[in-house]
Amino acid sequence: MPRFFASDNSAGIHPEVLRAIEAANDGHVPAYGDDPFTTAARDAFRRHLGDGIDVFFVFGGTGANVLGLGTVMESYQAILCAASSHIYVDECAAPERHLGCKLIPITTADGKLRPADIVPHLKGFGVEHHAQPRIISITQATELGTVYRPEEIRVLADLAHSHGMLLHMDGARISNAAVSLGVDLAATTGDVGVDVLSFGGTKSGLLAAEAIVFFGGGTGERFPFLRKQGMQLASKMRFLAAQFSALLGEDLWRRNAEHANRLASMLAERVAEIEGVEITQPVESNAVFARIPPAAIEPLQQRNFFYVWDDATAEVRWMTSWDTTEEDVAAFATAISEEVSPR
Repeated sequence: MPRFFASDNSAGIHPEVLRAIEAANDGHVPAYGDDPFTTAARDAFRRHLGDGIDVFFVFGGTGANVLGLGTVMESYQAILCAASSHIYVDECAAPERHLGCKLIPITTADGKLRPADIVPHLKGFGVEHHAQPRIISITQATELGTVYRPEEIRVLADLAHSHGMLLHMDGARISNAAVSLGVDLAATTGDVGVDVLSFGGTKSGLLAAEAIVFFGGGTGERFPFLRKQGMQLASKMRFLAAQFSALLGEDLWRRNAEHANRLASMLAERVAEIEGVEITQPVESNAVFARIPPAAIEPLQQRNFFYVWDDATAEVRWMTSWDTTEEDVAAFATAISEEVSPR
C-alpha cells in the first residue's frame, strides 16, 4: 500500500510493536490488567515520568481525554482550551456529552494558549450561575504542529494552580514534541506542572493503545470505575500494555519521533521554494501547514491524499509518520511542484 501525508494515524504498526504483541500472545494471564505485562508497562512509565504517577491504558485518544478530564472535574465545571484543540473540534462533543461540562474555546494564531488569552476567562468563581473554571487544557504538540516550551507550560500550570484549577495535556504527539525540544518526556509534562496527561501511542506506531497519566496520585479509587463505565476497559489488557513496554523500553518513542520530525522538516524545506506554496506555521514537529492554490488541491490529493485544514484560505496539512521515507518526501515534493506551479 502507498504511504501518504494525511495523518500519522494512517501509518501501520511498528515492527517492534508487532513483535511485542506476538510475544504477549503466549499462554494465559489474568484479564483486565492483572497481568505481568501491564505491571511492566506501568513500571516503564514510572521510569520516564517518575514514581508518583498513576497510569492506565485505554483504546483511543478521545476516550483518554474524556476519561482523564472526567476523573478530575464535575459536570458544572468548565474547560478552557484552544479553539483548534482536538477536544473542541474533533471529538464530536464527547466531553460535553459524557461529562456534561462546558468547553470554552480560545482563539490562537498558532494553537498555543498563553496567560493573556486565559486570564479574561478566569471569572465567576463561586457564582452558582456560571460554569466554574476547572481545567486549562493544552495540546503538545498542538494541532498546528507547534510546540510548547517547558517554561511556557510551567507558566500555564502556575496560573491554573493559583486559581485552584488543573492543567490537562492532550499528548497525542507528546513524543514528537519532546524530541523537537531535545528533552525527555518528564521535562514537558510532570516536571513543569501537568496534572493529567493523555499519552499518545497510536500516532507513534502502536495499535489502538493510549495511556492516561495522573501526576500526584489520588485517582486510583475513582478512575477504574469511570473507565469501565466509559467502555474503555480492555479485557485482554496485556496486548495494550505490551505495546507501551516496546515504545518506552528501548526509546522507540524517541526514534520514531525523530524520524517523523526530520522528514517533516525535509518536506518543508523542499516545498518552501515552490512558487505558490506558503508555509503558514513553524515546522516544529511532524506537521507541515501550507497554503496552496485552491485549484491544485484536488489534483494533488488524487496523487497523494492529505487533508484540507481551512477551506476558506486553502490551507492544507501534511503529516509525516514513523514509516515515511525520504523517497516519499521527494516524490510528494515533485508532485506539489507539478500541480502548484506547472510549467
